[in-house]
Amino acid sequence: MATVAVIDYGMGNIRSVSKALEHVSGDTKVVVTHNAEEVLRADRVVLPGVGALQDCVSELKRLGLDDVIRETVCNKPFMGICLGMQALLDCSAENGGTEALGIIPGEARHFADQLKTIPETEALKVPHMGWNQVHQSKAHPMWQGIKQDSRFYFVHSYYVATKSDSVVSATTPYGFDFTSVIDRENIFAVQFHPEKSQHAGLALLANFLSWDGTH
Repeated sequence: MATVAVIDYGMGNIRSVSKALEHVSGDTKVVVTHNAEEVLRADRVVLPGVGALQDCVSELKRLGLDDVIRETVCNKPFMGICLGMQALLDCSAENGGTEALGIIPGEARHFADQLKTIPETEALKVPHMGWNQVHQSKAHPMWQGIKQDSRFYFVHSYYVATKSDSVVSATTPYGFDFTSVIDRENIFAVQFHPEKSQHAGLALLANFLSWDGTH
């Protein structure tokens, strides 16, 4: 039986993510774990999360999962969700500068810093919270059956700024178009919460469970 490991490092909607995966899992077994060997044995891996990146990275390192993730992203389908997407970057502006895992070149920036430079965005609140459109930038197997500009559910104060447009798979408007999905090889990571995004979110999770990591 194929397995998907949901990395549990004590932060995020682990139950919601695992239940959503179970809903679309078919013959795939969903394993919620912080055990390095279980993660390495799984056929696919999901890194969810909400909260502070500094705490996220500290816990991953404490559990010995940082190197496990670096190995995993090289050899099997890997999905990052919300904080799990930002953790893949080099760093974040959070707390005056927070080191991340350094897998995808880029950084997480605070919305307020960018919005204050755009006069017509005074009414926009931070965090960016609620339903918003996701505009697919390029074709990808993970977008199968999901219409262009489908709406997904967001809750975040920091947004991803990559060093290369080649990894941008989708953007979302919030005063400016920010990167809401990144992909590279067998990595696919989203800023929104597919587990809270009803039909489109479940379709994305189902696609992940059938995706072989190729484009």
